[in-house]
Amino acid sequence: MSALSGLKAWVKRRESPLARLAYGMATGARTARLPVIRPLHRVLYAAQLGVRQALAETMRAIWWTPLFVSRLETDAPGLYLYSGMPQVLGPLRIRVGRGVRMSGLSTLIGRTGTPAAPLLEIGDNVDIGWQCTLSVGRRIVVGDNVRLAGKIMLAGFPGHPMNAADRAAGLPDTPDQVGDIVLERDVWLATGVTVLAGVTIGAGTVVAAGSVVTRDLPAGVLAAGVPARVVRTLAP
Repeated sequence: MSALSGLKAWVKRRESPLARLAYGMATGARTARLPVIRPLHRVLYAAQLGVRQALAETMRAIWWTPLFVSRLETDAPGLYLYSGMPQVLGPLRIRVGRGVRMSGLSTLIGRTGTPAAPLLEIGDNVDIGWQCTLSVGRRIVVGDNVRLAGKIMLAGFPGHPMNAADRAAGLPDTPDQVGDIVLERDVWLATGVTVLAGVTIGAGTVVAAGSVVTRDLPAGVLAAGVPARVVRTLAP
């Protein structure tokens, strides 16, 4: 044990008056702060938020959006990126429609080793929330007016084979593990939903938070659970 580690342990045990004094001084220093002058600090707080927002909007307009659109196959008119620029990994063709809002804390992945680059198609008026991951095995379609809340996983491919020895050897997943994902128009996936390869979700369907969709869902229903099942039909 180093001298510093020994000193820390001695202070934390507080077995002597000196150790207790040192512990109190250390904890006091950790929480020390200037007095709060509410009128002044509220003005400073508002100014800090304003400056941060102005810088974010400037970066969005002159840096993040032009760079990201240069990576797309479409011009994506009305695209609104926030919190930076989405991460794009692997060979991936991306088409984005009009009026899409997308968190920069999202990851778009294309499966490697395919004859043609996988395709991600995002329709018009789509919301893609923070920390979403869209893993495209062959094709993922996100229809018009779709809403993806935070932490959505569209798993068009798993990235690893089922066989343990193959995984240990670093081999890729196999073609039978790969599939398209189609979210038809007006679908809403709530926070933390996972959709597996080969799934189509019908128009207007809502999937409850934390659900795992392993098979097709019809249009116009509420689905929930692991695996997701139809709970009820939604009013037209």
